Amino acid sequence: MANLDNIRSSATIENRLGGKIAEYKMNMPEHSIIAKDIHKSYFEGPKEMEVLKGINLEIKTGEIVALVGPSGAGKSTLLHTLGLMERPTSGELILLGWETQNENNNKHDILRNKYIGFLFQFHYLLQELTLLENASLPLRIAGVKSQDAMDLAGELLASVGLKERMAHLPSQVSGGEQQRAALARAMVGNPAILLCDEPTGNLDLERGEEIRDLIWRVARAKCSTVIVATHNPDIAKSADRIIRIVNGKVCTI
Repeated sequence: MANLDNIRSSATIENRLGGKIAEYKMNMPEHSIIAKDIHKSYFEGPKEMEVLKGINLEIKTGEIVALVGPSGAGKSTLLHTLGLMERPTSGELILLGWETQNENNNKHDILRNKYIGFLFQFHYLLQELTLLENASLPLRIAGVKSQDAMDLAGELLASVGLKERMAHLPSQVSGGEQQRAALARAMVGNPAILLCDEPTGNLDLERGEEIRDLIWRVARAKCSTVIVATHNPDIAKSADRIIRIVNGKVCTI
């Protein structure tokens, strides 16, 4: 069976602090995420809409954190900012020891693709690909040989209960199974950070609990840091810590 640590390039990415981002999680810094006075604004014509209003966070490596708050509070925007999908308007963001605010988009892409996984409310699986092909896609895009990528994806799909469904198309499986496949795709690259935006919001209570348990189990097994934005109080209570966002600010930690 292929081993991801052997497949990955041994190269590391220099950060602005003069150090390195460790390839192996045992060498990761104490805090995977440090956000200092993060602001994020959007413009609608001449009008500025400030969504994040000075966010300060420290997330320990391997910690599972629930992000809660009312709709429109800024949870999704914060996840997108922490995941380098969007740049903050101002503030300092340190991911895995790397100061990101002064780096170009290419370096952001490298860090995001190599170290960050995403799981959303909707699975976004490619309908023309099987579950196995969908789950292996991030590795194949990263340049991993096709068979090695398939082996690693198959192992992870089996671990989330989809061993007998790998050859099925997304349209041929249930919503819960689709989300399991999406989780496998998010975790196949062994990300240091997993960001989840309402991952159970499109599922019934029982299926939602199953997905939550799977996220927790897979993340703990892989020592990944997890932030889950959720409206589900049971998911929030089962996390290591709850962070509440109201009107673009952290209210409680």
